[in-house]
Amino acid sequence: METTSRAEPHDATGDDPGRGEVRGVPGARPVIEGYLAADFPWYGLDDAFTGPRWLTQVGTGADGSVEHGATGHGQEPTLRAELGHEDQRFTTVVTVAERPVRRSPDGTGLLEATSPASAAWLAGSGLLACTWPAQMERALRQDWLEQQTNIAWELADDLGGSGWSALSLPVDGVPTPFHYRESEYGWVLAGAAPHGVHIGAYGRGMSAYGLGFAVIKDIESYSVRG
Repeated sequence: METTSRAEPHDATGDDPGRGEVRGVPGARPVIEGYLAADFPWYGLDDAFTGPRWLTQVGTGADGSVEHGATGHGQEPTLRAELGHEDQRFTTVVTVAERPVRRSPDGTGLLEATSPASAAWLAGSGLLACTWPAQMERALRQDWLEQQTNIAWELADDLGGSGWSALSLPVDGVPTPFHYRESEYGWVLAGAAPHGVHIGAYGRGMSAYGLGFAVIKDIESYSVRG
């Protein structure tokens, strides 16, 4: 599949734990700076959504460049069993930089191009990370996650397959085709977008059919998860 490497999240803590606290969240400023360092625009839900908005963390490449990130909307997902997945209402929008095939930073190989499949993989794995069955025995949990992650990877690598359906949603006000699928844990979608990015999204409790995406004009208007 054409995708970036599965980069570890950018370190949001920084060297100084008290540096740049935002809204009472220690280390929030370095998280925002990660988003500001990107050479591509970030997407979120458009102005029709009036609920809470929040940031996760950016993903970086081997050379430290920002490659992707996610903006959250609605209730921040939690794995606490007492709340239950059925009570969660959120949509997370993943923005992935459009990159061509290119040499690795050390010059020893090639990095694959990014594509809507990259956004689909990040969205699918993101959904799994926040909706796996908390009641499952710990001994079985890792096996379940590995199995479902492999399925998400295979599905992302076959966006034209029967596991996906077509869905048109506005991006900056323009109807745009997306690949869409549902599961018992929520839904995932992915597609191309203008401005040199790919968009993915995942959610639960909020219908994907009424969503619209738009460039975020002020990323600092989003809060940072504690």
